[in-house]
Amino acid sequence: MGAKREYKDTLFSKLFSEPARLRELYNAIAGSNYGEDTPVEINTLDDVFFNDLKNDVSFTIAGKFVVLAEHMSYPSSNLPIRFLLYMARVYEKIIDARAVYREKLLRIPTAELICLYNGTRPLSPVTVLKLSDAFMEDVKPPELFGGLELTVRVMNINPGSNAELLNKSETLSGYSEFVGRVRHNLDNGMELSRAISNAVKWGIEEGVLSAFLTQYESEVESMLLTEFNIDIAKEVWQEEAREDGEIKRAMEIAKKMLAIDMPIDTIIKLTGLTHEVIVGLRGAS
Repeated sequence: MGAKREYKDTLFSKLFSEPARLRELYNAIAGSNYGEDTPVEINTLDDVFFNDLKNDVSFTIAGKFVVLAEHMSYPSSNLPIRFLLYMARVYEKIIDARAVYREKLLRIPTAELICLYNGTRPLSPVTVLKLSDAFMEDVKPPELFGGLELTVRVMNINPGSNAELLNKSETLSGYSEFVGRVRHNLDNGMELSRAISNAVKWGIEEGVLSAFLTQYESEVESMLLTEFNIDIAKEVWQEEAREDGEIKRAMEIAKKMLAIDMPIDTIIKLTGLTHEVIVGLRGAS
């Protein structure tokens, strides 16, 4: 197990930390109609990081379904692997470990694995990711070998996507609008902290998460400032990684051109590398 660290709320996990909002969220996603008397038990893994992974919200509803819901601002094909680790820990948390050795079948809540995406990159309204896509070998026929499968439903909650879902949950719709407002402010040249504070003021005045924003105004600003800075850092890192990859490819091509005595000026035009870099490559060969 990885080292334990203090868990920090995200805006999403803070917003959906109350049973009433989780019940509303589940009804919207599942198309169910659970009422106020339906029990909701929150079992989010908020006390530790497990192998440096966290989950945003985990809860059991009606004693029948255990739901893992995560917010994501960047697409990731590794969600099923992460959810597998989360799910194992959640079941470990809610199940008596001794009961699994009994002869009688142990009935456990059905897993519902949901990721709510509101990043800036285009994504389909609904995407289903499978754990088996990550397997090194094709899954063998179940009649020959035991197998493992896990699916995660990724739902795009950006404004203009999954309107039917957002219309069913005022809280989720408000979250989508509010984050969209922050991005709108950034796109119009506002500096990050002002873009967030302006969006908070707008939300309170326009009735978008107004009660929540009024109660947690300073926390919301602090959480979003951290989240957006992390997103910006990820974007810069990924762009640099792409640039590094392109430069490495150009250098490999330049080496091959040098090997056949192609003129340096021609290599510069074809690869975009500088004269100094190409001369250095020739000297290293």
